[in-house]
Amino acid sequence: MAENELRFLATLAACTPADGFIVEIGSFKGKSTVALATVCNRYGFDPVVAIDPHAGLSYLGPDMPQQTQTFDEFLASLKSAGVEHKVEFHRSFSRDVTNHWNRPIRLLWIDGDHSYRGCKEDFDLFSRYLQNGAVVAFHDALNAFDGPIRVFIEEILRSDRFGPAGFVHSIAWAQYRPREGGLFRKRRTQLDHLASKLIPFVRDGSSLGGLRKIAYKLNRSRVPRKLISPKAWVRLISMSGAVVEK
Repeated sequence: MAENELRFLATLAACTPADGFIVEIGSFKGKSTVALATVCNRYGFDPVVAIDPHAGLSYLGPDMPQQTQTFDEFLASLKSAGVEHKVEFHRSFSRDVTNHWNRPIRLLWIDGDHSYRGCKEDFDLFSRYLQNGAVVAFHDALNAFDGPIRVFIEEILRSDRFGPAGFVHSIAWAQYRPREGGLFRKRRTQLDHLASKLIPFVRDGSSLGGLRKIAYKLNRSRVPRKLISPKAWVRLISMSGAVVEK
C-alpha cells in the first residue's frame, strides 16, 4: 500500500461516524491491519476483525506464482507494532466467517480476492451489516483488476443506498446512507461516468500491454483520486441531503 493510502485508511478508521466494528478482508502481511489497529488502540475502539486464509497471493488468480503462507509475518507485524491486542484475526475465508457473524460494521475494508466473483461475494456477505453512516472501501480499484472497480461501480455508485463516494489513489470508498443516498445520485453518476470507462480494459482479467495499457492509464488519469485531508473528508461525509440538493 502507498503511504497516502495508509493515511487515508487511518482517516476512515478514526473519523467514520457510525457504531460497530472495523472489518478487514485480506490482511496479507499486516500493513493495513497495523494502521487500522493503531487507530483503534489510540481511540479505544473495538479490535479490528482481520480475515485472511494467509495463503500468499493465490487469491489474485491462478497465474500468480506460488507464495509461501503469510500468517507468521502477519503476526510478527502486529507484535512489532504493539497492537496484537487490538486485532481479532480469523485465518479463514470470509464466507466461513459470515456463518456466525451478527455484529454491526462501521468500516468494511475489502482487499481480498480481486476477481469480480470474489470481490462481489465479500461485499454481498458483509455489506448487510453496515450501519447508517458506515464506510465501505475497496483497495486496488484503480489497478488492473476487474473485481474492485466493477463492484464499486455496479453495487455502490449506481445504488441510492450510498451517499458521498470517491477515490484516493487506488482506494474506492463510499458512505452508507440508505435514507438519503438518492440526494447524492448526481455526484455518484458523475464519478460513474469517469470510472466506468476502465471496466472494458480489465473485465474478466484481461491483460494490459502496449497501446491498450496506455489507453487504460489515460482514462484512469481522468478519475479524481488525490489524497483528501481528514477535515475535508469529515465535511464531505457530514454533508446533509439538504445541502446536496442545493
